[in-house]
Amino acid sequence: MNTTRSTAALALAGMLVFLATGIAAQCLRPELDWVRVPNSFYLIGPWGGMVRAGYYTLALALVLFGAGAYRALTPAARSAAPALLFVAGGAALALTAIETTDTWNHPPTLHGYVHGIAAQSAFLCTATAMLLQSWRLRGDTRWRRWFRPAFAYAALCFVLLWVQAFWRASPRGLGQKALILLMLGWLVIAAWQLLHHHDEESA
Repeated sequence: MNTTRSTAALALAGMLVFLATGIAAQCLRPELDWVRVPNSFYLIGPWGGMVRAGYYTLALALVLFGAGAYRALTPAARSAAPALLFVAGGAALALTAIETTDTWNHPPTLHGYVHGIAAQSAFLCTATAMLLQSWRLRGDTRWRRWFRPAFAYAALCFVLLWVQAFWRASPRGLGQKALILLMLGWLVIAAWQLLHHHDEESA
């Protein structure tokens, strides 16, 4: 199997595992108000291990996708920046799962601070990587037709990331989950295109 194709397939599988564990957590933790409660709270308590496994799987998927997307472009269109940002986003996501978040009505802790910084870094690194990776598509004739939709979608995610960061009155759980779904949507589509594109080339 082609290395880029197998990498894309593994990345796509990891993204879908994260989506499945996230949906399952919402159903298995009805005591948590999904509109108000951020995703970090699902890492604590019942089924927390399952949610952490989903985080680790997505972290690996980001690294694999970054490597696969880099290899898929022609040398002239390649850039190490998005690949490295996907790796940084994956590492930050794994750290987010390792460190426990602070909960309401409890004093702040060091691990809660690290968790918060790691979570913000995971969002920022991944959203920026999506934007830069989309921009690189314009330099490859095989991928140029995907540049506009991919860049527009990534730009939307990037803008919404900052809207959520500064709009403190928004429901934190709902806003965060919507942003995660949007970003995951871009990643799933991109991984699928990466996999499908190599199928077309080898046909």
